[in-house]
Amino acid sequence: MKLLDVGKIVAAQGLKGELRVYPESDFPERFLQPGVRWLQLPNTSHPQQFELLSGRSIPGKKLYIIKLAGIEDIHQAEALRGAKFLVDAGDRPSLKADEYHVADLVGLEVIIQSTGEAIGRVTEIYTAGNDLLEVTLNTQPQTVLENAPLEDTLKANPEILSEVATGSRKKKKKRSPKTAPSIFIPFVAEIVPVVDIKAGRIEIIPPPGLLEVNLADS
Repeated sequence: MKLLDVGKIVAAQGLKGELRVYPESDFPERFLQPGVRWLQLPNTSHPQQFELLSGRSIPGKKLYIIKLAGIEDIHQAEALRGAKFLVDAGDRPSLKADEYHVADLVGLEVIIQSTGEAIGRVTEIYTAGNDLLEVTLNTQPQTVLENAPLEDTLKANPEILSEVATGSRKKKKKRSPKTAPSIFIPFVAEIVPVVDIKAGRIEIIPPPGLLEVNLADS
């Protein structure tokens, strides 16, 4: 059975064994509906099965509080800090037409629609206002829309480019010179009009300046 990583235990909640979970899934039912779950502790290779008894969200925060069977006090809860929160990959919630599972997006080839140039592959998805696709490049793209001042680009695309241009995107990674460069693509229909899971590709229409901003900041 394949397991899917959908969150992380970040702390104990109170004294009675409840746990705080940071979600890496857009499906609340992963943390709210009772049923079988798995935890994989740091530096271990075999997940442990647990029964999720209950869950609730914390208003105003991207956190859930869960109660697992057999975890009765703060000491047991603290021992699970840092564990990955896993679900059966085959137990997938229903999706709307414009929704995708993260696991299906990672690995897709990224194509510039106007030229057909393959520039890289999706390696991660981050949430920062709009979702961002991290794309690890094959090489530095040859097809780049030039001669568009950065300030004009930002005026034309304030919502789409704000996270990229201001550096507010989450989990920015430091890279050694030998590491392949990455760019960040806002996952919105205007920029990513085509997602073809079966063909293993997405097509992008980068607005003026987007690729240059990313490459200059990588």
